[in-house]
Amino acid sequence: MTKPEPARYRTTNWKSYDDALKQRGSLLIWLDKDMAWMAIREGRPGRPPVFSDAAVQFCLMVKVLFSLPLRQTTGMVTSILAMAELDWPVPDFSTLSRR
Repeated sequence: MTKPEPARYRTTNWKSYDDALKQRGSLLIWLDKDMAWMAIREGRPGRPPVFSDAAVQFCLMVKVLFSLPLRQTTGMVTSILAMAELDWPVPDFSTLSRR
């Protein structure tokens, strides 16, 4: 039994093909400046959380997306916030690992 020959595709529009390849490598992250980055104080006993669940979730999303350890994740989130011109504090790795 012989293998069937694989289909051969010929590119005829190189400009759109090149543009499509460039677009595959693009990274776009949307940050809402009105997002609650800091946690809201609750009247419960114990130490209140400093960062909101959305902030921790954003950091953990970056961690999973780029397969980073927690300490490198904090550095990357710091640089993302700096590029977005936001002066928000970044949770440290121990805060991320606990939540």
